[in-house]
Amino acid sequence: MKICVYGAGAVGGHIAGRLATGKAEVSLIARGEQLAAIREHGLRVKTRDGTLVSHPVATDRAGDLEPQDVVIVAVKAPALPTIAEQIASLLHQDSLALFVMNGIPWWYFHSHGGVLDGTHLRRLDPERALWEHIGPQRAVGAVAYTACSVIAPGVVRAENPRNRLVIGRPDGLPDRTLDTVASLLNPSGLEVAVTPKIRDAIWAKLLMNLVGGSLAVLTASPMKDVLDKPAVAGTAKAMAAEGAAIARALGCDPGDPYEGLGKLAASGHLQSIAQDLLAGRPMEIDAMLRVPLDLAELVQVPVPNLDLVIELATQRARAAGQYHDTTS
Repeated sequence: MKICVYGAGAVGGHIAGRLATGKAEVSLIARGEQLAAIREHGLRVKTRDGTLVSHPVATDRAGDLEPQDVVIVAVKAPALPTIAEQIASLLHQDSLALFVMNGIPWWYFHSHGGVLDGTHLRRLDPERALWEHIGPQRAVGAVAYTACSVIAPGVVRAENPRNRLVIGRPDGLPDRTLDTVASLLNPSGLEVAVTPKIRDAIWAKLLMNLVGGSLAVLTASPMKDVLDKPAVAGTAKAMAAEGAAIARALGCDPGDPYEGLGKLAASGHLQSIAQDLLAGRPMEIDAMLRVPLDLAELVQVPVPNLDLVIELATQRARAAGQYHDTTS
């Protein structure tokens, strides 16, 4: 199976390094120092069990590669519309594009059913580039539970002892290609589960990101240093409950809304969206924070705590010059 990982940063590099230990034909789309280091020294993924070293084909031009069976897209949501045509050039008729990202994905309402079926999310795909070039019928959702960071060019550290990936089609149908991806990754130490209810998985993690992401942007701190304050912990609990109410109004089961708060409260890992703020990188403000507010308005769920904290976090990003509202 030919698999291209588009975006060889922390998450993409981690997945590519795991894949390369198996029988897949792996290639990477990377850029800058990361690309140069991978070409010269190979890709290194430091895990709790040792360092994985591989030498995948790496390029910054999608045109250098043949069409792939699967393209795993690990690029932040704000950049996706600008690379839609490049991703599309890597796909053949039966290819799947697996989007590993935080927050609400651009394809969310494809095969959703009901009155919202096919609703286009303008914040995430302003010119419909993703919808038209890639097509939601080829999209696969992916939710990653792995704390990764690039510690040097070409070197990724996976901090968690257990790393998981939940994948699934928007229509919930079984897919042999996804089963094959799971079979390639599971022996590598990245646990992959294929689910018929990918939106439930998206919301289960999003409840953590709504709280942890927004508060980390405001505090520039790991959640263990934030949620130990009773006043903040109370607001966080209210935010999680509001997020769960949005999910349920959309027909999803996000699970226990408070389960993730315990994990956040013990975490010394700075949320990726706050890392992006501090590093001056594009932030997933829309996918992770603002689109959930849009959905709350769409299904008429009151979310006063989310409204307040997310507006403050958005302003923090705006003040840093790292957020522009695409709908304005």
